[in-house]
Amino acid sequence: MYKHILLAVDLDDERQKSVEVAVEYAKAFGSTLHVMTVLPNFGMSIVGSFFPKDHEKEMLEKATEALHSFVKSSIPTEIAVQHIVGLGSVYEEILRVSDEIKPDLIVIGTHRPDMKDYLLGPNAARVSRHAKCSVLIVREI
Repeated sequence: MYKHILLAVDLDDERQKSVEVAVEYAKAFGSTLHVMTVLPNFGMSIVGSFFPKDHEKEMLEKATEALHSFVKSSIPTEIAVQHIVGLGSVYEEILRVSDEIKPDLIVIGTHRPDMKDYLLGPNAARVSRHAKCSVLIVREI
């Protein structure tokens, strides 16, 4: 049923229930897991001017290394995995990658919302509203 599953992870969060759920789905359906994380893009803003010119390249290299390490420790070796590191807004990058790889399912974790989330909309809500495939939002209680 789900041949390709896009799993969005936060590398700063040690235990993510969404990873466990995505692994179970991948095992059940023999799916490929496309595991992605997103780094913020400071771009040409005033904040970006405080970083060295090659900071983006260095950040991407370190994030790729961290993602590979995360996958190695969290995903069984029998599951086919593609590693993806995005740069920019979390929900925009997830949707961009989703448009490229055309997964059957996006799995994303979310924390209990704060009041600000009701006003601004968290990443999981934005992804679920705009994705062109099914989205499984896993509550990270």
